[in-house]
Amino acid sequence: MRCFGLLLFLVLFLLCSNFDGCEGKRGRHWKQRKTPPSLVRKKERAKNGSRHGHSGGGGLGGGGGGSGHLSPPPAPSPSPSPSPKTGSPVPAPASPKSAGVFDVLDFGAKGDGVTDDTKAFEAAWAAACKAGDSVMAVPAEFEFLVGPISFSGPYCQPNIVFQLDGMIIAPTNAKYWASGLLWWIEFTKLKGIVIRGSGVIEGRGSVWWTDTDSDVDPTHDELSSNLPQIKPTALRFYGSYNVSVTGITIQNSQQCHLKFDNCEAVQVYNITIASPGNSLNTDGIHLQNSRDVMIHHANMSCGDDCVSIQTGCSNINIHSVDCGPGHGISIGGLGRDNSKACVSNITVRDINLHGTMTGVRIKTWQGGSGSVEGIRFSNIRVSEVQTPIVIDQFYCDRSSCKNHTSAVALSGIAYENIKGTYTVKPVHFACSDASPCSDISLTRVELQPLQERYHMYEPFCWQTFGELFTPTVPPIACLQNGKPASNRILSDHDLC
Repeated sequence: MRCFGLLLFLVLFLLCSNFDGCEGKRGRHWKQRKTPPSLVRKKERAKNGSRHGHSGGGGLGGGGGGSGHLSPPPAPSPSPSPSPKTGSPVPAPASPKSAGVFDVLDFGAKGDGVTDDTKAFEAAWAAACKAGDSVMAVPAEFEFLVGPISFSGPYCQPNIVFQLDGMIIAPTNAKYWASGLLWWIEFTKLKGIVIRGSGVIEGRGSVWWTDTDSDVDPTHDELSSNLPQIKPTALRFYGSYNVSVTGITIQNSQQCHLKFDNCEAVQVYNITIASPGNSLNTDGIHLQNSRDVMIHHANMSCGDDCVSIQTGCSNINIHSVDCGPGHGISIGGLGRDNSKACVSNITVRDINLHGTMTGVRIKTWQGGSGSVEGIRFSNIRVSEVQTPIVIDQFYCDRSSCKNHTSAVALSGIAYENIKGTYTVKPVHFACSDASPCSDISLTRVELQPLQERYHMYEPFCWQTFGELFTPTVPPIACLQNGKPASNRILSDHDLC
């Protein structure tokens, strides 16, 4: 009996030892269970990959929920630590300065030139606006039909890049255009906004040019009659600081191609603006109430001023621009409807003008007040320009205008090294009787008539005072020396 009990004890001991061993093995097996790293990477690629092949992307595939934010590549880590869940290395966190990319295709845009992609553009902008230091991408090889749209702050984060490599086309259906709408594409109240790329903004403006002989598609005749009388600007910036526009093409605008209103610290360069010469009121670049603006290395052809500088502008520098056809580089018209206009510190240099109506021009309405001063036109080359140098203080774009005695005061205007050919008149200075032009200087002005097939006029001056620092071709004997005796003292209402 004692032996039997000892044998039973030994059997129970062995059974207990085996039970503990299974529990231990099962526990160790659970702790070590993990997905192989290669399978994890495959799953991550399947989850994060997009149709565009972005690595590490988290964008939307068709405008569904989410932000569409493409995560920036992580910074390399010298000694990555293994993940407790996957065993794969954990990358270092992304740099906070890296920009997220928001592709309009990831927000549902079709880019077929027929489908209305306005909502997709709005959604992509909302995501980029929220992120800041971001890029809204309009990819190449697509045409996006977009109706009137405003990319607006002031609650957007700063430093957004609008990367335009495809084409944005305007609708020609009248249902898109509300009465009195002043713009087609607008950027407003932003800081550090950049528009760049190799893409095109196509205004399809021929349906708006009803007063010209432009080649309007007959299928659009009925449509154009239903469009609002107020024509929109193609691309407008309002109330923005530190603005840059580069690389893109803006063509066939409904009215102005590119406008800056109440903006500061603006750069426009390496751009093309293109519309036919008979496209009514299609200014190239229009500036008003803006300061510290640089425009350079631009090619412009349009149906109005290549650059138009309006009231409230100061510290404007324009150089290395080709203009033609068009109406040249203009300051004004200023003082319309008895308004006050202030323009100062404008430099226009290294400009080529060919086949334009005027070259460099200042135009003001009768009855205005304020002043234009500190203007320099230098190194201007003109070819077949009707009138290369113009000051017109009797500007009127109607059949007739009422006479007024008051005028915007013009002074301190320098013309330097202006050469080339004209087809009507070399110089036209028509200044106000009550407020004559003063301190007008001309240096190295050489303007030759283009053969004798046109009826030519001699230089014209009225109430224009200044100095010739070198002989001119042709001689401008009508310029009066010194200062006007009747030059009135400006009142507080006139001072800027």
